[in-house]
Amino acid sequence: MSSIVISDDNPFQNLITETDNDPKQLQDAYEAHRVKRNAQQKAAILADDFPGWKIDDILMRLDGPRKEDGYVDPRHCLVIWARPPSAIRELVAWIQNELKTVAPSLWMMPPDNLHLTILELAHSLTKPEIENLVQTLESATNGGPKQIREYPTTHRSRLLKPVVSFDSSALALSFLPAAGESISTNETKDEYSYHHLRRDIFELARQANISVGSRYIVPSAHVTIARFINHDGFTVRKGENEDQLDRASVRLLIEKIEEINRKLVSDYWPQSDGTIRDGGDWVVGDDKGFTIRRDRVWYGGGEDV
Repeated sequence: MSSIVISDDNPFQNLITETDNDPKQLQDAYEAHRVKRNAQQKAAILADDFPGWKIDDILMRLDGPRKEDGYVDPRHCLVIWARPPSAIRELVAWIQNELKTVAPSLWMMPPDNLHLTILELAHSLTKPEIENLVQTLESATNGGPKQIREYPTTHRSRLLKPVVSFDSSALALSFLPAAGESISTNETKDEYSYHHLRRDIFELARQANISVGSRYIVPSAHVTIARFINHDGFTVRKGENEDQLDRASVRLLIEKIEEINRKLVSDYWPQSDGTIRDGGDWVVGDDKGFTIRRDRVWYGGGEDV
């Protein structure tokens, strides 16, 4: 368990307290969040008044058929990432290939750019503002970047039960914190969860005098795998010069996502004999620790601190 003194206003502690620090209740909270969100998004996307995908205008100008030479992302950020292991990257590649069969215009996150955001320290700032935060982090008396990077190697947490989560702007592979699935009686039974890990990293950042500017602390563990950068393949011509949303194509994509998720549940979730297929679980940062990333990181870019 954590050896860090947790402050009373640590936002990640709230859910741990509400679930009685119980791994199964914590997992259920994550599952309830993603099931409810997917259901809400599906209903909105398939509704008669759905206007179409929320196009990522910045990404559209950076990559793809409408790329603008010389354009740069104006947003600078400072984040803490975990890179997925090879088995997870291979699973993502299979999912992306399946999605391409019904949505070939989707922008797919390159395998080397895939990441799980543990904590967003700051976002959408200027380069000098991020540089000031980096200097603050590096001068911290608690070990700063080194302690944060190495923390997961001594604080083991597992993610499992992957499914594709989605909204009208992007798709992600999402996971749940483990709750004792497929481990021996000699192990810790996942009392220390992914949510505990995020709580501790938040505390370490504050102890390094960083005022954390994260956009969200919802119970989610996801790796973004695709984004919408145009409506190609999702419109039909109406009249001479007007296109309208092709709702049949939209429904086809939702059906493909649900097909993928059924495959994930049947093949990559814990089996009745206790086994889990490669790609079905993930010990977060266990092999290489975390990456602290700065500058233009929204699509997996930027540079290491």
